[in-house]
Amino acid sequence: MMAKLRIIVGALIALVLLAGCGQAAAPQQRTLTVLAAASLTESFDELGNRFTAEHPDVRVQFDYQGSSTLAEQIKQGRQADVFASADTKNMDKVRDLVGTPETFATNRLTIVVPPGNPAGITSFADLAAPGRTVVVCAPQVPCGSATQEVTRLSGAQLKPVSEEDDVKSVLQKVVAGEADAGLVYITDARAAGAQVQSVDFPESQQVINTYPIATITAAPQPQLAAEFMAFARGPVGREILANHGFSTP
Repeated sequence: MMAKLRIIVGALIALVLLAGCGQAAAPQQRTLTVLAAASLTESFDELGNRFTAEHPDVRVQFDYQGSSTLAEQIKQGRQADVFASADTKNMDKVRDLVGTPETFATNRLTIVVPPGNPAGITSFADLAAPGRTVVVCAPQVPCGSATQEVTRLSGAQLKPVSEEDDVKSVLQKVVAGEADAGLVYITDARAAGAQVQSVDFPESQQVINTYPIATITAAPQPQLAAEFMAFARGPVGREILANHGFSTP
């Protein structure tokens, strides 16, 4: 009996030791926080999935907002690893808090209207016609700055009914039927699919938004941040961004 008891106890001890070894070998989950312009939502969601497929121990946490809002949060000390802006102006605001920014994509505006284009908008000048309800981005947001520039180039006098904090909010108002038209990026129009129609206009070709990406100097995960930045600018990132309508370097 004693011999059997010693065998059972020994087996139990071995199982406990093996379980302990298995737990020690399990990779520790790491979180990478990426602050990204709202217009990057669909492309970066896909990019994040591809990145975690190659880094199973990593969870990528995205926060999509207007670039100006994110830049202000970084200035106020928000902890994050990567910042991807929809323009260089907002990246410049945090230049002393990030590494060297690199361009990874470009984008331009288009007009979106509800399906069927009930207001009959065919040009940028049509947006200034009496009775038109138009939604745009606020001036401090990259898509708002671009809107101001194309407005200047066209000579039209827009009177928007709303100025939104990010491009997705503009898109949503058009989708909800709250406006005759909105000015968004071509990538957002593509992402909305059949919910809107896109009306291209020549002035947009003269106003191109350059998207820079940078690691944040105080990043909790500096190595992962550098790897994600390289991934976004590499072959996989360029393929994903192009599929979503961005132009890439």
